[in-house]
Amino acid sequence: MALSETRKAYLKRRLELYLAAEEMILRGQSYRIGTRSLTRADLAAVQRLIGQLEAAIDGKKSRTFRVVPRDL
Repeated sequence: MALSETRKAYLKRRLELYLAAEEMILRGQSYRIGTRSLTRADLAAVQRLIGQLEAAIDGKKSRTFRVVPRDL
């Protein structure tokens, strides 16, 4: 299923924001100013979402697998 131009533009804008967020995380995960400290978002989660957005823009489907352990 092809994406509409509006949807594709929206996904590209989100991708730009996530790439900027990734850069900020890579520059410094946490820092302190006086008595206050700030910890940025989870790098692995941001990178996973970047991959998902790139796949959606390229038209690739992401796959999810479920494993059910069984005692045979």
